[in-house]
Amino acid sequence: MKKIKSGKRLVSYALTQKKIIIVALIMLSIAVAAELTGPFIAKRMIDEHILGIEKTWLATEENGTDHVFYKGSYYIREDRAENLEPSQQEKARILQVGREYYFVPSEIAFDGERTASNGEITITRGEQQASYDAEILTNSELISFYTPEVKYIGFLVALYFGLLVVASFFQYGQSYYLQTSANRIIQKMRDDVFGQIQQLPIQYFDHLPAGKVVSRITNDTETIKELYVTVLATFFSGLIYITGIYIALFLLDVKLAAICLLLIPILIVWFILYRKYASVYNHKIRALLSDINGNINESIQGMTIIQAFRRQKKAKEEFESWNTEHFSYQNKLLSLNALTSHNLVGVLRNISFVAVIWYFGGASLGVGSVISLGVLYAFVDYLGRMFGPITGMVNQLANLEQARVSASRVFELMDEAGIKVSDEKYPRYKGNVSFESVWFGYKEEEYVLKDITFQAEKGETVALVGHTGSGKSSIMNLLFRFYDIKKGKILIDGKDISQLSKQAIRQHMGIVLQDPFLFSGTIASNVSLDDPAISMEKVKKAIEDVGAMDFINELPNGLEEPVLEKGSTLSSGQRQLISFARALAFDPAILILDEATASIDTETEAVIQKALEVLKKGRTTFIIAHRLSTIKNADQILVLDRGEIVERGNHIHLMKSKGKYYQMYELQQGSKEIAG
Repeated sequence: MKKIKSGKRLVSYALTQKKIIIVALIMLSIAVAAELTGPFIAKRMIDEHILGIEKTWLATEENGTDHVFYKGSYYIREDRAENLEPSQQEKARILQVGREYYFVPSEIAFDGERTASNGEITITRGEQQASYDAEILTNSELISFYTPEVKYIGFLVALYFGLLVVASFFQYGQSYYLQTSANRIIQKMRDDVFGQIQQLPIQYFDHLPAGKVVSRITNDTETIKELYVTVLATFFSGLIYITGIYIALFLLDVKLAAICLLLIPILIVWFILYRKYASVYNHKIRALLSDINGNINESIQGMTIIQAFRRQKKAKEEFESWNTEHFSYQNKLLSLNALTSHNLVGVLRNISFVAVIWYFGGASLGVGSVISLGVLYAFVDYLGRMFGPITGMVNQLANLEQARVSASRVFELMDEAGIKVSDEKYPRYKGNVSFESVWFGYKEEEYVLKDITFQAEKGETVALVGHTGSGKSSIMNLLFRFYDIKKGKILIDGKDISQLSKQAIRQHMGIVLQDPFLFSGTIASNVSLDDPAISMEKVKKAIEDVGAMDFINELPNGLEEPVLEKGSTLSSGQRQLISFARALAFDPAILILDEATASIDTETEAVIQKALEVLKKGRTTFIIAHRLSTIKNADQILVLDRGEIVERGNHIHLMKSKGKYYQMYELQQGSKEIAG
């Protein structure tokens, strides 16, 4: 399978919720547009209505809308006088000098530095100078000239607050929809990861501890969730904000906006350099977190051994070594973040404001300036707003890198070769099993099974015996196709099992392990495994047939008695009986007992031996035996030594031949006599 880059995979997951995300982004764009109109409204308020009083006024004889009465005449601003006759256009100006306002009953030729003295205003610009008669305005007269602006200012204030309400509504909407889509994406991703685990071959878990697998399903996907909820939302909104702000800056002043564009390549280079160094730390941090989870899981599973052998201090030291290393890399990442986040943003912000001050103050706000105070206010406001999203984006760089690293770990697991779980129904087979010159090794060219050949007929009981490491369990692993053979063939009813799906093969097989595994739930659910095909009556019959009903009836809730993780509240014998009932309830054509009586007391073994007679009827049974006394009635006994079948036959035949089986049996019987 060709591996696709993590980024593309994350995008493909995001596209599963593209409709919701598009709605969220549209709402975000509306919210940003509504919010960014604020400085333009403020600019208009300042230039048109607060400083607009200094615009040219025209004298009229009639009163009307936006007219001001001053000393026997009505005045209206020139930009609002639409239907006045030329003869009526007697012009006047209101000029501010210091903190006082003056009425000048004429137009002025040019504007510049103003001074007032003895009823005159003198305006100087370079070598030019002009003086005009002027009357100082009282507070009430000044207010009368501002009165027409009140309704316009009130309208703009209401518009601004209305836009803030709109922005807040759409901000809430985009946040809600983005988080909803993120939760759905992560829900699907976790389903996919867990589904992938069901498809992976058993050998995959031989090399990856359970804690590390759990870390990828929980911790890593939770980090990816932050990518969709926080990081992408921050970057999307940041990019839209910055785009909108640059559009506004160009509308205000093209030259200075072009200078501010230099921020973009600086930020891009910054992001690239940050990712280069942060990626190394994040990979190490996620790997160490996985190791910590594996260590915790192993410690909890082995707590009995740790406490029994007084290894608590050693276990704590091992954990502390992982934890300390994790802490050191977190600190390195923290130092990198501290160096490249607020500090650099602050430097860029200060440089930008210095550029604005230099440009407006040094170049444009001198004598004869045509730059308005409203433009200056809007420009500074937009510039200040721009660094908000930049800071947010920079602060999310660490989360972005963590999510990227977590995604690579999750997708690495999902890219492992697996086999899709099949619902294929396969007719119940008779149970004739044949191994033909089977060779197998867990590692290349290191065979643990060598040229294994035998046949098991329908209804036969075949026992596998031998010392530890002789290959008994490996034969059963191959029959179940937990692993695939290197050479040879395994046939069931003459059909090569490599031609069948693994689910089809296992559909009519059952297994009972030496250490039975019980799931959290109830006794009934552990027998049926919640298979709808297995009714409660079938569960009860299976339990009765294996002789487990006696101890179950003594439990407070009977079949509905809660079972904790691994059945820790039950004895090993009780767990084994439930495991037998489970195998019987599924009615397999081939039954495998992997040292199922090895850890059972003698009394329970007697109960199980009776159950076995019921269990073995009409099915082919393979017994991996430790206690040779339990397999005396087997139809065929295969004796293995170092991966080879060295003897075969029934109990009587093998005892007469006085070979390896005879020695093992006599040794066990002798040990019993000595123990007795």
